[in-house]
Amino acid sequence: MNSGTGGIRGLERRAVLGAGTAALALAASGLSATDARAAERFREDPFTLGVASGDPWPDGFVLWTRLAPHPLAPDGTGGMAPYPVDVHWEVALDERFRHVVRRGRTRAVAELAHSVHVEVSGLLAGRQYYYRFRAGGVVSPVGRTRTAPPPFSRPKVLNFAFASCQAWFEGFYTAYRHLAEEDVDLVLHLGDYIYENPIDAMGGVRKVPVAAELRPEPMDLTQYRNRHALHRFDPDLIAAHQAHPWAVVWDDHEVEDNWARDISKLDNEPDQDPAVFRARAAAGFQAYYEHLPLRLPNKPRGFDARMYRSLRYGRMATFHILDTRLFRDDQPCGDGTRSGCAERLLPERSILGAEQERWLYRGLGRSDATWNLIPQQIPVGQVDTDPGPGQSFVMDFWDGYAASRQRLFQQFTDRDVNNPVVLTGDMHRHLAADLKRNYDDPDSPTVGVEFVGSSIATGKDGMDLDPSGANLLAANSHIKFTNFQRGYVRCSLTPKTCRADFRVLPYVTTPGAPVSTRVSYVTEAGRPGVKLV
Repeated sequence: MNSGTGGIRGLERRAVLGAGTAALALAASGLSATDARAAERFREDPFTLGVASGDPWPDGFVLWTRLAPHPLAPDGTGGMAPYPVDVHWEVALDERFRHVVRRGRTRAVAELAHSVHVEVSGLLAGRQYYYRFRAGGVVSPVGRTRTAPPPFSRPKVLNFAFASCQAWFEGFYTAYRHLAEEDVDLVLHLGDYIYENPIDAMGGVRKVPVAAELRPEPMDLTQYRNRHALHRFDPDLIAAHQAHPWAVVWDDHEVEDNWARDISKLDNEPDQDPAVFRARAAAGFQAYYEHLPLRLPNKPRGFDARMYRSLRYGRMATFHILDTRLFRDDQPCGDGTRSGCAERLLPERSILGAEQERWLYRGLGRSDATWNLIPQQIPVGQVDTDPGPGQSFVMDFWDGYAASRQRLFQQFTDRDVNNPVVLTGDMHRHLAADLKRNYDDPDSPTVGVEFVGSSIATGKDGMDLDPSGANLLAANSHIKFTNFQRGYVRCSLTPKTCRADFRVLPYVTTPGAPVSTRVSYVTEAGRPGVKLV
């Protein structure tokens, strides 16, 4: 698969599996006669959306695929009939499957768009594994994944990457092709896996025809399934999922721009019914779960969902993954960018909700890891957008929930939290910053650091330093670096340092761009603050 073949028609051609090829795959897999009869149902490849793994634990992980021989079918079924299909899975020590260590069977059902989520356990910690699926006589591509290290081990190094914001119609996913080739133990996706914006007939910069049914802003489950399939049906994204285990969490565009709890961005319009928005959000939640490697506790029940959770990587790191959408108060002062908004300072306001705050504080207090990493969606640190003597803040950021930020920073101190590092998406720019106990005092102690990753495609090509970035540097002395090109962040943890390499691409509006490290920053254990390498 190649970035230059990102068009829908090219992908559809590769999705077709001839009857002769299917027969060879059946013979090679050693399936029974019963399975041979089932194989007649698939004369085309049902694994067009690839395979994925996620949320590694020391003894296992979750495996994902979705059966969809025609993933862009307008009815949202992926070309599947509405009956269950048995799906076999295998995990092996080698990619030729000579040493299979786990195997089983699950069922793909229409109620979940024929997606499957297999939670594998009983494996060795800190090991690389390979996996595959079989359904209807067809064998899936082989995925590669890895378990987390033993709970009380002290790994010498942990490599991971994080990414966000992949508007399909604004750029090619070349960054994911490069990410697939990185040597990382985990990929974090921090939100905006899809974009709900209407799409033009020629698919934006991709210049490929988009069926009329796929173009409108999604409002129901069928439309959200179609939008996920459109974003997911990309060879570079498929490759990145196939190469590494992922841990994912949503932001706003998985439902609607800047939604907050059960409040639509259109909440000020008189005809907006919260129940209508909850139904729309529930559809977005389900489609999100159907297309990503999430465990059963993360399966939504209508509008009820829990995406916040933690992953432990020995005593090297604990990832405290947050959801800053579903439990937040509404944005203050009517949202947008505001000056002099007193509402944002109210002590009762929360961006996490009381229950998630308690969960986070307990987890931070109990963690014995060297590094406490907090993957989440929007900037935690103060982001003044006015380079002059005044101040102006984005109400959707933690700046609109200043009391939440102060409570979090107080917990860093009160609970003596080891080396907090916030990992952030959403801004469509790279950024490295110190987290300050009191942003009104230039000499205030630094209590942690924040690394913000740019977008994969959103914002098109961008530039090294845009005017908004220059304003941020002028207005915020704690922000040490920013860049407005597309890319992702590659991180390396040791017992002494956390290093962030800001990876950038010169362009995404055409395929095939190279990747390079624009700059690297480190923070040292026990000495909070970012330093240029």
